[in-house]
Amino acid sequence: MTQTIPNIAGLSDLAGRYDAVLSDVWGVVHNGVAAFPSAVEALAEFRRAGGKAVFITNAPRPSGPIVDLLDDLGVVREAYDAIVSSGDATRTMIAKYSGRAIHHVGPATEDDALYEGLNVRRTGPEEAEVVVVTDLDTDEDTPEMYRERAKLWLARKLPMICANPDRVVEHGDKIIYCGGALGDLYAAMGGMVLMAGKPYQPIYEEAFRLAEVAAGRKLDKSRVLAIGDSVRTDATGAAQFGLDLLFITGSIHAAELDAFGKPDPQAIADLVAPSRAHLAGFLPRLSW
Repeated sequence: MTQTIPNIAGLSDLAGRYDAVLSDVWGVVHNGVAAFPSAVEALAEFRRAGGKAVFITNAPRPSGPIVDLLDDLGVVREAYDAIVSSGDATRTMIAKYSGRAIHHVGPATEDDALYEGLNVRRTGPEEAEVVVVTDLDTDEDTPEMYRERAKLWLARKLPMICANPDRVVEHGDKIIYCGGALGDLYAAMGGMVLMAGKPYQPIYEEAFRLAEVAAGRKLDKSRVLAIGDSVRTDATGAAQFGLDLLFITGSIHAAELDAFGKPDPQAIADLVAPSRAHLAGFLPRLSW
């Protein structure tokens, strides 16, 4: 049975029902180039009203450098209490390869912080014991361009640790492929793929813990709202962790949902339905 989505004008319509929000970042708070002012203000207002906000992101870097990035993009620190990233969760998985060789796939130096303090050697795939994917090497790449490289990984039975489960992301006015798309390719070829970011439980458990730390008390999941723009990661993750979802339609699904025109609530419900997420509402952009 398809659920009916409540018609809301902004986060203020829901704020009284929730003590904390776990908000996606890329596609909700910024687009990789600049912050969305209405989203930043909405989260700041939620916090001013006594709510707590934790950013939960599939960025393949530790949360420390992400704070600096958010500063640069115009996301003020008044908008959030804490951050947990896929990079944080992934570092725990990489640490199991201490003293051993790993093969990195992604921007050459951009993701160096992922390995900081971890005793691993970055080598070619011929010597490595695991492939670590942060993203594709460039924003112009497609997963299919990696098929020949992946054949070698598969022949050597290398597991893949995917630090960014997202398949695609909004970057300015473009949609680009992310690490999760390469993980999908490798899994389809028969490779083993390990992920710790959204929609998987470890990152939600840590985000929920940080929300409780910010609140200074235990929280009830029924009073914690997830906010996100992806069915595969945000909606699925919220459903599996038992949180309501505020779905942001104006990012990676904007065109198919006519997010800024005349969106059809039934089409939105149908898109989200496979995740089994309970929709608290939808907005084209997060606003107060």
